[in-house]
Amino acid sequence: MSPRTTPLEAAHREAGAVSTDFGGWQMPLKYGNDVAEHHAVRRAAGVFDLSHMGEIAVEGPHAAAFLDAAVVARMSAVAPGRAKYSLLVDEAGRVLDDLITYRLAEDRFLVVPNAANTATVLRALEERADGHDVAVEDRTEATALVAVQGPAAHDTLLAAGCADPDAVRELGYYACTTTEVAGAPALVARTGYTGEDGFELYVAPEHARTVWDALLAAGEDRGVVPAGLAARDSLRLEAGMPLYGHELGPDITPFEAGLGRLVEAALRSKGDFVGRAALEEQAAAPPARVLVGLRGLTRRPVRAGNTVLAGDETVGEVTSGVPSPTLGHPVAMALVRPAALEAGVPLEADVRGRRAPVEVVGLPFYRRS
Repeated sequence: MSPRTTPLEAAHREAGAVSTDFGGWQMPLKYGNDVAEHHAVRRAAGVFDLSHMGEIAVEGPHAAAFLDAAVVARMSAVAPGRAKYSLLVDEAGRVLDDLITYRLAEDRFLVVPNAANTATVLRALEERADGHDVAVEDRTEATALVAVQGPAAHDTLLAAGCADPDAVRELGYYACTTTEVAGAPALVARTGYTGEDGFELYVAPEHARTVWDALLAAGEDRGVVPAGLAARDSLRLEAGMPLYGHELGPDITPFEAGLGRLVEAALRSKGDFVGRAALEEQAAAPPARVLVGLRGLTRRPVRAGNTVLAGDETVGEVTSGVPSPTLGHPVAMALVRPAALEAGVPLEADVRGRRAPVEVVGLPFYRRS
């Protein structure tokens, strides 16, 4: 089956994008040089097409209570106009996806799953809605998502034409507001996946090209460029942000992925929810693996799937890795046995049969000033 295309497919073709199948969608990998796009986001801003992400509306009198029971977060404590990061797990505590959920009003939420997991999340929420006065609706096809990320994102968004610029200026991190951008009604959120300041604009598909063109035109003199999935991946990795299928998944517990505090907060702050008993068992035992940052000590790139060695012993596996454009050396995240970190034995990554020395460093690798 051919991958789905976003409302911006024509814009990507016109810009000369190299595309790839990602999560069942044909998405721009890069428009020219992915490293240049990465640097543009760090120094100015990049405009991303994220229309492959899912959008699921949860509405009704029981919406907040339903989400409290359905996901690993106390969504009833989120104020309207705010957002929260959470996990969706099954009864066995296996991670089905990580989510950002916006509370649009007292009884209205927007759940945003990863592209490849939208059907899984939708099915789980629909099944869990039984007995709740709530409606769960997939609005992915009715929604386009454009993001502008980087130090110049704020000024670029305002220059593109906001009907309520003061609301955008005052918008906090993990918050959202409704306004018009370039004449198009938009839900504007301030979250991001690059380690930089930035905004996500949820608009109707027929308005996506107008918003896309307006952002690029407004940012042209600032060095703002379109950016693809390759830059997005290197940016999020430098920022130490997990990617489902790499740092998160059914075979990686939240405690192994470094999200234990999120789970513990849910266990303390609310009653029963799907997966609670299994997560309590996970919390009671030390994790078998821990997620760590690795700095490559040579220029040899360390990639996902490479094994981590302590002497002749395999002690872990790399989940993501790139040569960092910002830092100038390879960086990676890996799941490693805790005992190996305490033994003091130098670690190496097996890169196609050749050993590359690495050192454990704190996450994130990059933090904006």
